[in-house]
Amino acid sequence: MSTLLQDRPATATPAATTPPLLEVQDLVIAYRDHSGREQRVVHGLSFSVAPGEVVALVGESGSGKTTTAQAVIGLLADNGRREQGSIRLQGTEVSDWSAARWNSIRGRVISLVPQDPTTSLNPVRTVGDQVGEILRIHGLRDRSAIEARVIDLLTRVGLSQPALRARQYPHELSGGMRQRVLIAIAIALRPALIIADEPTSALDVTVQRRILDLIDELRRETGTAVLLVTHDLGVAADRAHRLIVMQGGRIQEQGPTLELLRHPQSAYTRRLLSDAPSLTPAPRRTPPETAVATEDWAIEVEDLVHDFHAPSQGRGIFRAVDGVSLRLRRGSTHAIVGESGSGKTTTIRDIVGLARPTSGRIRIAGAELTGLRGEALRQLRRKVQLVYQNPFSSLDPRQRVFDIIEEPLLNFEPLPHQERRQHVLDMLERVGLPAAVLERRPHALSGGQRQRVAIARALVLQPEVVVLDEAVSALDVTVQAQILALLAQLQQDLGLSYLFISHDLAVVRQIADTVSVLRAGKVVDVGSVEDVFLRPTSDYTRELMDAIPGKRSIDFVPHPA
Repeated sequence: MSTLLQDRPATATPAATTPPLLEVQDLVIAYRDHSGREQRVVHGLSFSVAPGEVVALVGESGSGKTTTAQAVIGLLADNGRREQGSIRLQGTEVSDWSAARWNSIRGRVISLVPQDPTTSLNPVRTVGDQVGEILRIHGLRDRSAIEARVIDLLTRVGLSQPALRARQYPHELSGGMRQRVLIAIAIALRPALIIADEPTSALDVTVQRRILDLIDELRRETGTAVLLVTHDLGVAADRAHRLIVMQGGRIQEQGPTLELLRHPQSAYTRRLLSDAPSLTPAPRRTPPETAVATEDWAIEVEDLVHDFHAPSQGRGIFRAVDGVSLRLRRGSTHAIVGESGSGKTTTIRDIVGLARPTSGRIRIAGAELTGLRGEALRQLRRKVQLVYQNPFSSLDPRQRVFDIIEEPLLNFEPLPHQERRQHVLDMLERVGLPAAVLERRPHALSGGQRQRVAIARALVLQPEVVVLDEAVSALDVTVQAQILALLAQLQQDLGLSYLFISHDLAVVRQIADTVSVLRAGKVVDVGSVEDVFLRPTSDYTRELMDAIPGKRSIDFVPHPA
């Protein structure tokens, strides 16, 4: 009989002499497309995971990380198949197992913490019912015992008022709470191996740290091993004993984390490390000089207040923005940071004229915004353009790239067709795209190319201010680095002023000159990036800075001179 049923000792750290818990040998995986052709996406992977060990699979989109993890837990897509290779779990070959056999050990021996808690929980079932399901599947029948175990698990993962949370539905919980529920399900039966597939990529930095601390604490207590799938090199550097760097379905290199960070062997790994903002020392920058005259400011916000009607909030008012003031100097970059619910999005919607604040003043390029209406407001919007977070959804999939970039000109500039076309061509060249993409539609472009199109669209009207709303958060680290370099070059060439909104503090450290930290609608810290990051004045800001991933390992990463 399989050794998968054996009890496991609780060990805090992996031992070199312990037999591997997971062994993957010469794994090859292919996907079949709609025409029936098969394409290999994983090419001869070999690696192992020891009991109590954290091994991180890192690499960009398309590197084969998630496909490998799916194969390890027997959840390959219907059009995917293992062509060759071996997967052994606790010494037992599992690669040819049926769905029924896999179901008998999922949750009990191997568990999955998926990436997106929004889509991974059933919206019409209570949290407690979904946590209890894994217990019922594996034989627990006593209702009161299940309810008690559910409360215990929700308590264990740090949810406040666990009895209340058990009765609630997923939409009533925050993203961090939902991810804790998924972890509770994953650890319910104390599995030997947890596969964590981008478990914190959608979370704020402080919530991310709490979730990763929780997984690490559970691992130390129970001896559970973790296969961590992530594109965040800072997270991997902080949390993993060993790193496996993947590119194009192949392992570029693997080894102990600090050794690999100190002495990366492949050019690809060196590029990844140099592009990762969380592993890159902050650049030295000269703080912008103090502005003296009004015309030196691209944006001025004074005592901004924005209330929403919320009948459930006692008096019926929810104050999302509470007296925010900030200034963006011409030609510089000011960042707004803070966790979900801090008021970032409402603030920028007011600044770009998409919403009307309750009170306060906003000046854009010296012109008062808050009192404008109709055509006057529309014309002022020419001076401030917005680049959204997700280039996959912000571009019209039905339009050609040419149409997407040209559209603002049609709305604002009564120019002849040939002149408009030249404007589009000039802007395309500025953002580093070839003219050949003009006839393509967004689905035919990569994520980085889509975001370059979105930037070109924002710049075609020659605005003075560009608001970048999480504009690089959906991109792989290398593409992200390319877009940040592009933004810096465009700012230098065109004298642009950037208002940069992000939850990624490592990126903010790289790109911004000044920063405002928001919490519950209020500014709790403001100043130069160097001052705020190194000498924060509020406990909240200190907590944010301490939670930046990669800080534990940054001194070990080699950087080009």
